[in-house]
Amino acid sequence: MSILQSIVIGAGQAGLSTSYHLKRLGIGHVVLDANEHPGGAWQHRWDALTMLDVHGVAELPGDSPPAHTTERANQAVPRTFAAYEHEHGLPIIRPVTVREVSDDGGILVVRAARATWRTRTLVNATGTWSKPFLPHYPGMETFLGEQLHTVDYPGPEHFAGKRVLVVGGGASAVQFLGALAPITDTVWVTRRPPVWRTDDFTPEAGAAAVALVEQRVARGLPPQSVVSVTGLVLRPQERTAERLGAYAARREMFQSIEPDGVRWADGSFERVDVILWATGFRPAIAHLAPLHLRSPQGGIQLARNGRGTTAVADPRIQLVGYGPSASTIGANRAGRSAAKGVRRSLDGLEAGPFDRLRNPSVGVVSVIA
Repeated sequence: MSILQSIVIGAGQAGLSTSYHLKRLGIGHVVLDANEHPGGAWQHRWDALTMLDVHGVAELPGDSPPAHTTERANQAVPRTFAAYEHEHGLPIIRPVTVREVSDDGGILVVRAARATWRTRTLVNATGTWSKPFLPHYPGMETFLGEQLHTVDYPGPEHFAGKRVLVVGGGASAVQFLGALAPITDTVWVTRRPPVWRTDDFTPEAGAAAVALVEQRVARGLPPQSVVSVTGLVLRPQERTAERLGAYAARREMFQSIEPDGVRWADGSFERVDVILWATGFRPAIAHLAPLHLRSPQGGIQLARNGRGTTAVADPRIQLVGYGPSASTIGANRAGRSAAKGVRRSLDGLEAGPFDRLRNPSVGVVSVIA
């Protein structure tokens, strides 16, 4: 079996950006994508989400961003990605769901259900969409109404005439309330008071927010979302919900769930028909477990010094769309950084057959072949 120079897992924004830069550097690779069609997670978003609703989709390297129109995001972005793949001749194989990545004598072995690849380096670009996070609360299995996560959101019309409890303090919860409050009854609950941003979100403010997330992963802590440090902002399409009091009436988390509603900490009861869990996602990295990349703090520690995609535990591994690069702009920048990291790793591997080599680019010791 031939050994590839690199493999990219995932063909969303980060994966496409990485593949583009790997190709420019002349690094032979393939991209393994779990989806049957181009578009990454965007193809799975709800129909009501238009390009006017999204927070922005940055252009892929060497391309222009999708138009800011009323077109459905789950059509516009996949079409853009498909054209990009074709135009740049990116080596994408789909559908391939990677089950496991392991080490065999210094070569990385990537296993899917029906195929196996061997590679010297790997870029993980699997994002978070396939790993929705659903917290557990007492009694939630007894609820007789609907329980939906962001990943299952069918669009606002589905909820008309139903009393909807929206759980979560992030941008998705704010957007759901913006769409639902004008057409039905809503109740908003969060674990902590939401932090609203009142000043302009300048590029400098964005960079500062990303830096805070980067500090966490550089210490080996699990990443937080960028919005957790940027704060929340109401867009024009959410002002109607604001006037209706949907955001001002936020409540602290309930104590338990009952068949037809929730019980508050003070013992009072709230009847609801639907619980909409806008509780976020976790990185889809279980397939990397055999590589033992996690730090004692629970996250995958990434190198700093301007190269925040390299796994400290194993410099052959790059992570994009993880932590500070979990945004479309961040994913583009991370793609370039990851490609350079792959090049550095390959250069180190070609330097000589050492049992152990100190990689000066990240300043840690790593086992390599």
